[in-house]
Amino acid sequence: MAVVNRTPDSFYDRGATFGLDAAVAAGRRAVEQGAAWIDIGGARFGPGPAIPVEEEIDRVVPVVEALAGAGAALSVDTFHAEVAAAAIAAGAHVINDTTGLHDPALADVVAASDATLVITHSRAEPRQWFPRPEYDDVVAEVAAFLEERTALAVAHGVPEERIVLDPGHDLNKNTRHSLELTRRFGELTRLGFPLVAAVSNKDFVGEALGRPREERLAGSLAAAVFCATQGARILRMHNVPESVDAARMVEAIMGWREPAHLKHNVVDGPNEES
Repeated sequence: MAVVNRTPDSFYDRGATFGLDAAVAAGRRAVEQGAAWIDIGGARFGPGPAIPVEEEIDRVVPVVEALAGAGAALSVDTFHAEVAAAAIAAGAHVINDTTGLHDPALADVVAASDATLVITHSRAEPRQWFPRPEYDDVVAEVAAFLEERTALAVAHGVPEERIVLDPGHDLNKNTRHSLELTRRFGELTRLGFPLVAAVSNKDFVGEALGRPREERLAGSLAAAVFCATQGARILRMHNVPESVDAARMVEAIMGWREPAHLKHNVVDGPNEES
């Protein structure tokens, strides 16, 4: 899942794809590089002033419309039911709610469509600080939250087969919490839903390695690959070509994907890869 943010204050790219043309170009480039999903956001997760709903719609809907038919699933990162409805009408296949259904009306919108819902663990009110989070058992508490919110979505009519879960690395969690969540990621497979690992360039990677944001690619790939081996089936990543190669290599090792070609030690005579 590639990330395209139409925000001037996005966490990673600092507004590089805020312009419509830049956002659409980034989405098309990600598809060409092998991304299967494009996640489009019009408001960052972090704290700050509220983005008016109409402005958020104006940011994401034109990108969805421009990328419709581009060859990837299109998801919109929002917690507003109105934005979700507009995005689905424009052609979005997925609504990615990083607030874990803070507004249950969003589940009603998804239920009335054919879209999929990503439910993410987070504890703060939208765009509010959550200082010094504490957990007795971060994995157990994340799992309990996701179970509760999944039940809420189902109660509002979202079929279980259209639900995906995200444990929310770094979202209202410190680095030790996110590392433990990664280490025990496999325990979340018991929930029975596809799992997202959104680990790309996050602060837990930077703090674990002592790396600034622009030097976290290797650590991000390591975290993504580890989560994939533990049951993650969607990797939300900023650096598309490198992440696609990492994911495809995991698939090849696990026997889920055939090699792109076979030459090494299967032809007569020497070969360059010996």
